[in-house]
Amino acid sequence: MNNTDGKLVFFHGLSQDEAVQAMRAVKVALGDSTKLAFAMSTPSNLHWQVEELIEHVLEEHRAMNDSGKKPSGPD
Repeated sequence: MNNTDGKLVFFHGLSQDEAVQAMRAVKVALGDSTKLAFAMSTPSNLHWQVEELIEHVLEEHRAMNDSGKKPSGPD
């Protein structure tokens, strides 16, 4: 696939509340949040190659935006 065009912020080791606060701060700092994807580490994705993780997250983000669904996360 090799489609890594997009913006992605990846979190590791944050609590749910810390992640939500961080996402809100990033959205304020960077503006247009519809073009910005967020991800957190999970036991399974910790072993993924970075390129594979970026492609997967951005593909899911595009699919949610294309279907008219709002990506999960803070407003």
